[in-house]
Amino acid sequence: MKVTDLPYKRVTIEDFSSKAKAVIESIQSATSAMDVSQARDGYVALVKEYQTARALSYMRYSINTVDEFYLAEKDYYDEIGPLVQNYLLEYAKAMLKTPFRGELERSGEIIPLVFDAFEVEMKSMSADIIEDMVEENKIVSEYSKLMASLEFPFRGEMLPRPMLMKYAKDEDRETRKEAYEVLGNTLKQYEDMLDDIFDRLVAVRDRMAKKMGYQNFVEMGDYRMGRLGYGRTELLTFRDNIKSDIVPMVSRLRTQNAARLGLDSMKLYDNDIIIAGGDPKPLGGKEDIFKAAKSMYADMGEDTKRFFDFMLETEAFDVESRKNKWGGGYCTEFAEYKQPFILANFNGTSDDVDVVTHEAGHAFASYMTADNRFSIELDVGGMETAETHSMSMEFFAWKYMELFFGDQAKKYQFMHLLSALSFLPYGTIVDEFQRQVYENPNLTPKERKDAWKKLEADFRPFLDITGIPYLEDGTRWQYQMHIYETPFYYIDYCLAQVTALQFLLCMQEDYDDAFRRYVQLLSQGGEKTFTQLVKEAGLMSPFEKGALAEVAQKAEILLNAIAKEANI
Repeated sequence: MKVTDLPYKRVTIEDFSSKAKAVIESIQSATSAMDVSQARDGYVALVKEYQTARALSYMRYSINTVDEFYLAEKDYYDEIGPLVQNYLLEYAKAMLKTPFRGELERSGEIIPLVFDAFEVEMKSMSADIIEDMVEENKIVSEYSKLMASLEFPFRGEMLPRPMLMKYAKDEDRETRKEAYEVLGNTLKQYEDMLDDIFDRLVAVRDRMAKKMGYQNFVEMGDYRMGRLGYGRTELLTFRDNIKSDIVPMVSRLRTQNAARLGLDSMKLYDNDIIIAGGDPKPLGGKEDIFKAAKSMYADMGEDTKRFFDFMLETEAFDVESRKNKWGGGYCTEFAEYKQPFILANFNGTSDDVDVVTHEAGHAFASYMTADNRFSIELDVGGMETAETHSMSMEFFAWKYMELFFGDQAKKYQFMHLLSALSFLPYGTIVDEFQRQVYENPNLTPKERKDAWKKLEADFRPFLDITGIPYLEDGTRWQYQMHIYETPFYYIDYCLAQVTALQFLLCMQEDYDDAFRRYVQLLSQGGEKTFTQLVKEAGLMSPFEKGALAEVAQKAEILLNAIAKEANI
């Protein structure tokens, strides 16, 4: 069945609550482990139905944010979402209290990690914060709708931001500068709105955290991310690893590359360009990219062939950029139909190819774990695990880049690797910025912007942000939508990136073995923790002190070898 034909029916809070109460009562009155297991089956069916309806409504809203019906449906789920979460919390409480927990764990009927996940859930949710969660959802929607509606005047056209940012990669420096000036000047017009929205988000999140007994939102925010096996202490070690081993290497590489580009300094508008004369662009448009991707996944193996053919047959992509379409990109799934879906905004740059590698990596994980017994409770893993699936697929696709870029394939690899390494300091800035903001919730808008500028200087010393209206004030974070919408998510990209880089280094020695280990990691979904999966794949945990030194050294050697081969 095509995605456009998937039937949608609202799951009402009345129906959900009735069924959830019945499940919870069955667990509480259970006289055997089998009774609990059967009640869990009811829970799985209920949550699958709810998640599918919510995902369908959001998908159809995001492809047209002014569609009144699906806007109303999205708003409905935003409103009832906290109430649903509270029922799921009550379910988790009942499961944690059942006297049959030990028997269920020993028999393997329910693995211990499911109960661990319930314990983390208990730390991030309470009936006392339902009204605050509803308010938070409304504010996030306000931000999302604002960003989706923004249009940027560029050379006689009004462009959505994804299309404007196409010019941020233009080979002509003046064009790049002009694009960033338009970006800054336009955002400046909405400065008060952006500051006000974030003020309210920080306030409501801080209020929730204090109601939950936390000093601030940082710890609660980590629990909301469902982190298992590590916490803020380990993340701070990871931050220090980035600063000591990645930042100097990236600064050196970007300074060297600026010289290749003939630049005496790296301005903000130069950050998106890697290759002299312009970054490699795909050989063709949408149809060519999908044809190449189909060939690539067919050659990778039977699992990837079946997966991508299924995605094409069900028309599970929406990739054209247009007015009123949500400006980002994502992969979601409709669990009842075992159907992944990818939304993106093609703009004619190499980012378009990343959609059929990165987002398809997410979709492949969803496809491979659809029948996993605990996929509802544990999904494909924490977000760091999910992003490992996607970022690693980007690198495994290197073998096939000639299909997409022809004789520019090696230049793409150079650009991709240098961009991946350069991302690590930026992603760490995003997380550290949020830590500082939520530990100091009374910071003024100016103080927040100053904090961002300081972090830019510490983690990206090679980059000069001066000279661009508004953005030079330390406001780059205001269009990093994760900061408003999903706090503390972004560091997961960094954890995944260093894991993916290790897969890249492994595949230089034995591609098939590295790919086998990748598929094994991916197929287990969330049924093991991130650190367990990394260890089983033969990779190093990013939380060990000094863990990134060898990765940095080998990645730099590889990058320089690619540069020589590509005659960059």
